[in-house]
Amino acid sequence: MSHTDLRAELTENLDEAEWEWLIPHVQQDVVIVVAVELDLLDVGIAIASDNVLKVQTWIDEALITKPSVAQIGEWNNQLTKRFNTLIIQPYVLIQEKAAA
Repeated sequence: MSHTDLRAELTENLDEAEWEWLIPHVQQDVVIVVAVELDLLDVGIAIASDNVLKVQTWIDEALITKPSVAQIGEWNNQLTKRFNTLIIQPYVLIQEKAAA
């Protein structure tokens, strides 16, 4: 699959979700938090195409992380907080929506 096809396919999978919907996925340890300065689609493409170098760089720079205990605690108090989401099996990538 070409990079363009992959981007088009993943674009269709972009969605929004409330924190409450994401909790079961957090419990399964499949949620990845993507920093707002990264493009969610770019991260999804890198993971889906096994771009290990790029993904490892983001991990090293803490731009993609597992949700921290502090984040989970904060978000559990805001069950309707909305995130941009992208499912890349088996992972669910989430990114905080910028405050409107």
